[in-house]
Amino acid sequence: MTFREAVREDVPAIVRLLADDPLGSTRESPGDELPEAYWRAFEAIDADPNNSIIVAEIDGEIAGTLQLTYIPGLTYTGGERAQIEGVRVASEYRGRGVGQALIQWVIEQARARGCRVVQLTTDRQRPNAIRFYQKMGFRPSHMGMKYHLIEYPDPTDS
Repeated sequence: MTFREAVREDVPAIVRLLADDPLGSTRESPGDELPEAYWRAFEAIDADPNNSIIVAEIDGEIAGTLQLTYIPGLTYTGGERAQIEGVRVASEYRGRGVGQALIQWVIEQARARGCRVVQLTTDRQRPNAIRFYQKMGFRPSHMGMKYHLIEYPDPTDS
């Protein structure tokens, strides 16, 4: 398994990963022709030295992805924090250590950069993800809140 920064050609595969779960399927738009917003977002992330999309590759295939953002701040004695978002592992690779290796790689990158904390959020509707992150050493410490400007369907509504 190797880890690298995503390139433009990876965007369709990454969007498919983001959409490949009950929550992602309600808010992502994979398909033959991706909405232009995905391309603009990738270009903005790619141009920002504190922001990157990381992919995990196995035999040339994207097995997982996440977004890693470094956030400077005055808290933690002016320390930087690493924010993890959009973690996904391809369904055929789940349970094979890809997620654990990817998160551990990020932690090591953040440590080497001198970050004071690595943080992430996960939806309460993802109990398996919550258990996974806790097993990796993450602890619930804050209550995350979001104000959605666009409403997405609730995948638990039938």
